[in-house]
Order: sequence, then C-alpha cells, then structure tokens
Amino acid sequence: MSVNQRLVNPLADKLFDTILQLRNREECYEFFEDLCTISELHDMAQRMEVARMLEEGATYEDIESRTGASTATISRVKRALHYGADGYMKLLKRVKENEEG
Repeated sequence: MSVNQRLVNPLADKLFDTILQLRNREECYEFFEDLCTISELHDMAQRMEVARMLEEGATYEDIESRTGASTATISRVKRALHYGADGYMKLLKRVKENEEG
C-alpha cells in the first residue's frame, strides 16, 4: 500500500468505507453538504480541476485564471501529482477512460 501510514486510523477507515457506499452524484452532494463546509467542498473540487489541468499541460497562469487557485495551491497539487500516493493520477485516468467510453 502506498498510503502514508500516519493517515491510517480506524476513524478514517470508517469514513472511507462510508464514502464507498455512495451510489450516485446526488448522494455525494447530500453527504458532502453535511460533512463539509461549502468552502471545503469548493477547495477539494478546485484541487481536482488543478490536477486535471496540470496533467493536460496547462500553465500556472492559465490554471490560476481559470480556477482562481493560488500559485501555492497549484504547486501543492503539482507536488502531489509527482511525489504523492498517485491518488490524483488513478482517478484522473479513470475519469478520462470513462469519458472516452
């Protein structure tokens, strides 16, 4: 497992097991609306878009202007793409495969 073991604990396990029970986008909205603040949800969505744009080769300037993300956020996401646990990459690949059919 490539997961940072400092993150692993019984409460996180329960949270992720719960998330894996979500069946559709509407349930995701309902659950995450209860779980997160609007700002937290916005930040997570923004980071996914930054990751997608970085993977497609967009410049920092383009990403910043299109998403509103700070250069610090863009750098953090870029570092995770290159040196992280491959979570972004796995999901970006799956989304792309689903979009292509």
